[in-house]
Amino acid sequence: MLIILGGLPGSGKSTVAQALATRIKACYLRVDTIEQAIRSSLPLEEGSDVGPSGYVVLYQLALDNLRLGHSVVADSVNPLAITRNAFRNVAGKANSPFIEVEVVCSDAATHRRRAETRVAAVEGLSPPSWAEIQALHYERWEPDLRIDTFHLSVEESVAEIARFLDR
Repeated sequence: MLIILGGLPGSGKSTVAQALATRIKACYLRVDTIEQAIRSSLPLEEGSDVGPSGYVVLYQLALDNLRLGHSVVADSVNPLAITRNAFRNVAGKANSPFIEVEVVCSDAATHRRRAETRVAAVEGLSPPSWAEIQALHYERWEPDLRIDTFHLSVEESVAEIARFLDR
């Protein structure tokens, strides 16, 4: 199964995705890791955008792992209809079911505090500022499941997703 997580930076998405992957013993793929590896391996200016490269690599890695019979947790902002459709297409190519989960933090003050105080989990990556998060183009989405990390702990969020998967 492909579990497609999306949501704004600082919402708790990666924390939930990692805990979920551990719980269900799935392959964990994070676009931030891929994009930073691309930046580190190419002579790009600091802060350069790698364009769609990170997502394209993520889609292929997800497809490879799904074809091997592994469940995959895909962790990315996933802000656009085109990226969401691409994930669905990956599942289709692998003949795998998928679910889409949006992770949100409904309390702006908490979201801002998380964004401003988090430590980069990917070596060399500078997390976006609160202003950059607010300016991010993020298209409206109707996922299968929406998790609000302001109201749910990591453990409760993972349990909610696991309950959805068990249906």
